[in-house]
Order: sequence, then structure tokens, then C-alpha cells
Amino acid sequence: MAKRKHFVFVEAACFDMELHWLHVRMELRSAGHGVTCIDLGTTGFNTKKWDEVLNLSEFLQPLTGFLRSLRPPQKVILVGHSYGGLSISLVTEKYPEKVLAAVFVSAFMPNHRTPPGFLLQDYLDRTPRQSFMDSQIKYDNGSEKPPTSIRFGYEYLRTKAYKNCPLHTYVSGFWTARTTRFLLEELSQENLLTKDRYGAVDRYYVMSEDDDVIKPDFQREMVENYPPQQVVMIRGADHMVMLSKAAELIKTLKDIALKYK
Repeated sequence: MAKRKHFVFVEAACFDMELHWLHVRMELRSAGHGVTCIDLGTTGFNTKKWDEVLNLSEFLQPLTGFLRSLRPPQKVILVGHSYGGLSISLVTEKYPEKVLAAVFVSAFMPNHRTPPGFLLQDYLDRTPRQSFMDSQIKYDNGSEKPPTSIRFGYEYLRTKAYKNCPLHTYVSGFWTARTTRFLLEELSQENLLTKDRYGAVDRYYVMSEDDDVIKPDFQREMVENYPPQQVVMIRGADHMVMLSKAAELIKTLKDIALKYK
């Protein structure tokens, strides 16, 4: 059996950790691993509303606070899903000595050469507004400027994010979804990520073959532009791979844990 590792899950914008990662968490705990789920500002059970989280520091505080509480030689495996990839990148930069590995699951994986906001902006530029369907997107700085926040709509979740998932999961996903800020301006600042800190931590990328949110071609570009230690493709997985292909994702995470003593 692998030596016990501690996984820390960071969900995407808008989503609920408890709903999505339940089966994965239970299986990893059954295998002897520690598991912590972090609800960032405006996500899951975090009580802050989107108009109360005005900057990255406030948004990331639950995760940075958790990492700050770790005592040497404690290290964790960060697992970021979707927008959560940006979150784990930023905290890895801040606390690289506390991160054993960073796992990006159908997630935005920025490189250290350009600000992470550039990656998100590129995604938004290449995704037509109509692709977000009935999602509520706000443009507080004017329609000609980048969007400032989003709350995913029912049809968007049903036909794109949860398209290979059981009915009850996207119904629950809709009712627990919340509005989240993009924080693009702050994410576009220079030197948020560096080679010597974020770039020095092992990274793994889990691709979803049938992802209609962050499409496989975009995922492939990210890993080609900033190659991680390993890329795993999960066949038949949609964006919510922890629900549509949980067993395959669990095996992947267990295999990553085996790489470390």
C-alpha cells in the first residue's frame, strides 16, 4: 500500500465541492489517504457572496490559510478542477515547499512565462458568448470589456458541463451553483508565477476526452506549451470527470500518490 498522502481538492468557479467530489474522497480515504476539500470565496459552502469577494486574496484565503497552517514536513497534493487550476497555480507559487504535486483536472494550467489571466482571456476570446447559453454573465465594465462574473445556467450545465453525467448530478449542480468573479484584471498582472517556485513543483494534467467546456484541443495546447510530468487522457469523460468517470480519476490520483515516498 502507498504511504499515506494528503489530497487537497479545489473546485472550479461556481461549483460545490461536497456534491462533486464525494465518491472520489471516499475512495481515497478508504485507501488510507487524507482528503481536504476547500471552498474558495463564493463557492460551495463558503458563505461569502460574489460581491463580497473583490480580489484574489479574498477569493483564495481559505486555501492559503489551510496551507499556511501546515507544519514541516507536511506536504499536500493539490487537485484543481477547471478554474481551480488557476487557484492551485497561485498558491503553489506562494507555498511551493508545502506542495508535493499539483494535479490539473480538466483545468486551466498557466505557465510561468505569462500572467495566468492571459490564459483565461485567451479562452474567453475563443469561446463565443452564445456558447455559454443560458448562463448569467455580467459585464460591469461595459460590454466591450472582458466579463466580470458568471453563474452557469441549467441548459449549459445539462448539455455541456454534465453532458455524460446522471440526471440528478446536474440538477443538484444547478441548484448549488453560485456566481463567481473572473478577477481577470488582477490575474493579468506580471510575475504572479515564477519558474523557481510554481515552475519547480511537479505538475500532472488529467485530460477529459469529451469535455465541452475546456475542449480537448485547448487542453492539449496548454500541456504542449508547458509540459507537465505526465498527461493522462480519460476516455469518455466530460468536464465533470469526477462524476462521469470517477473510477478512472480515482485510479489516476492513486497512481500519482505512488510516485512519492
